[in-house]
Amino acid sequence: MLSFEELYIAYSPDVYRFANWLSGNSKDAEDITSETFMRAWVNFSKIQTETLKAYLFTIARNLYLESLRKSRNHIELSETHTDPSPRLEKTFEHQSELDQVRKILQTLPEVDRSAFVLRVQYDLPYAEIGRVLHLSENAVKIKVHRVRKFLFAARS
Repeated sequence: MLSFEELYIAYSPDVYRFANWLSGNSKDAEDITSETFMRAWVNFSKIQTETLKAYLFTIARNLYLESLRKSRNHIELSETHTDPSPRLEKTFEHQSELDQVRKILQTLPEVDRSAFVLRVQYDLPYAEIGRVLHLSENAVKIKVHRVRKFLFAARS
């Protein structure tokens, strides 16, 4: 059996990145990640998916959806911080492309974005993604394909 520390060290980077892709906000991603591990640890004996990673992603996604429901009437304040270190031109180009993809992904429905990120970023099998999102395997394949097509069209 894993200790809480081992669980957190092993899976927190993936859960954080997934939460960040969903929310588009690092502060929210940190909150979702910490709450995910607290809930997972409390309910550790009740895991109902094939992999622990999928179980953690399911919790993170549910927390994200819960936060959306709670924050419908809130306005997001913008935080701007200047980076003191100079960036290379190449790094800037990659970051700019990544920001463009993130903006495009944020316009998509959450379930489409989740399916795409779980497949592309985490290489989860379609069947496992279907269990996380409560969709059929074919529905997940279609969603991932449509997001890829949409991204390709939007960047052209």
